[in-house]
Amino acid sequence: MNVFTIKDLENLSGIKAHTIRIWEQRYNFLKPCRTESNIRYYCSEELKTILNISLLNKYGYKISHIDKMSEQELRSKIISLTDTEARQERLVNELIAHMIDLNVERLEQVLDKYVLMYGIDRAITQIIFPFLHRIGILWITNHIQPAQEHLVSNIIRQKLVVGIEGAMPVRQVERTLLLFLPEGEHHELGLLYVHYLLRSHGVKVLYLGADMPLKDVEFVCKYKRPDFLYTHLTGIAGNFSLEKFISQVSQRVPDIPLVISGQLARAHSKKVPSGINFKRSLSEVLEFVASLG
Repeated sequence: MNVFTIKDLENLSGIKAHTIRIWEQRYNFLKPCRTESNIRYYCSEELKTILNISLLNKYGYKISHIDKMSEQELRSKIISLTDTEARQERLVNELIAHMIDLNVERLEQVLDKYVLMYGIDRAITQIIFPFLHRIGILWITNHIQPAQEHLVSNIIRQKLVVGIEGAMPVRQVERTLLLFLPEGEHHELGLLYVHYLLRSHGVKVLYLGADMPLKDVEFVCKYKRPDFLYTHLTGIAGNFSLEKFISQVSQRVPDIPLVISGQLARAHSKKVPSGINFKRSLSEVLEFVASLG
């Protein structure tokens, strides 16, 4: 059984933990369990409930009104939302629910239907990336089972690869980036999304993938001379030190700038050395890709 903290609910729904606590006191739709030390925790059904309620609340329904709805009425109201962003957010919530339930068939059906209707490019941008962004924190904190992560990752990976292979940029950019994840980092989906963005923009990509020793990165740099190194750090097990990693890259490949995005980049607060570029949000990543030409 999945167990979620109030912080997980906040990250996934966008509703502040303080507000969730108030709703628990005033309304009946959330009933968290508590540990022996009186710490709240939530089950899968409560996570799905807060996702649905936060969506309706965001698009104009009062909480006091939502609290009186039956489960069937709640679902009906969500399906009836006509705003484009609301529909996209509803689909992202469905993907999260299917992942939690291990319903990989329904998850893939949601993706395939969207791809069929709008194309792989819009599917990646409008629902796959938002889905990855919202569930990334669960992967880092181990609040979903490894089996759930691997099943979903493999499906999403297939869609991203289709998008990468089918990318048809308007023009080619005379820049080359080498993409890799350091040893111990196996969360590849963020890097594949960056690969998709670069290919769509016409940038040449050397893709090394996950769990890559720096000696191999150095070897490729020696012969291919990319303009940038790029890595996307989600969460590395063990005693990984970002400062040590940066230092080692700078020593092995001193003349090629390194770009770092992902959860570890967002959390980094120390001074950034020369030649190292942190991209702490999707907008910064998109600006960087656009700046390449």
